[in-house]
Amino acid sequence: MSAAVANQSGPDVTNESDRVSVVIPTLNEAANISHVLQRLPDFVGEVVLVDGGSTDGTVEVARSVRPDIRVVQQTGHGKGNALACGFEACTGDLVVMLDADGSTDAAEIPRFVEALRQGADMAKGSRFTPGGGSQDITPLRNAGNRFLCRLVNALFGTHYSDLCYGFNAFRRTSLGRLAIDCDGFEVETLINIRTAKARLNVVEVPSFERNRLHGESNLRPLRDGCRVLRTILRERFTHDGYDAPVLEPTEPFVRLSESSS
Repeated sequence: MSAAVANQSGPDVTNESDRVSVVIPTLNEAANISHVLQRLPDFVGEVVLVDGGSTDGTVEVARSVRPDIRVVQQTGHGKGNALACGFEACTGDLVVMLDADGSTDAAEIPRFVEALRQGADMAKGSRFTPGGGSQDITPLRNAGNRFLCRLVNALFGTHYSDLCYGFNAFRRTSLGRLAIDCDGFEVETLINIRTAKARLNVVEVPSFERNRLHGESNLRPLRDGCRVLRTILRERFTHDGYDAPVLEPTEPFVRLSESSS
């Protein structure tokens, strides 16, 4: 196992009775949220929509599609804060984070859940493992993601193939060990680093990223890339906030192929 999958004992393997929660951050996604909710598997027991102050009717559309949806108003700004609020609010045994723009396909959730049921603490989506891919990533973002991913692997002893992707799933008992305390799109990087520091068991799951359905992304590659880099350096070289030992790499870490999911 790698640094990210070093805890071999871990919690017991989950079973089919485990309740699945899905956390979806939103900000003016009325044109997309209906499609996302309709793609959710039937076994999802709880959907937590964390809204950042939408003014286009996102919440109303979501409630019309799924009347049992739980709506949480985030306490701050940005995706990181929204996910922290959603993780705190959800009650399921297994928790999936999903984007609201249609780029991450909710129909893939079963393969993430299966990885958790087989013993992983985190099922980490990857566009760059066999069976994964992307319609959306630009050459600039692709190059930046690969550079930053190699940097994290070198500094933290991990073997990640993808760093900045927002489709992941967790055992809820593991979420408290991540202590999310950032605001922006660097949250995925923070999660991946702190997963490694906490010695959680990780399985990479192939995922195909689609184009955003409608509207424009709030992601800004240069600005957000700099935030990711600052997060990496802070986590490695300072003792501010969350601190845990950097691990040494051991065995190669687990990846699922599309055929094995």
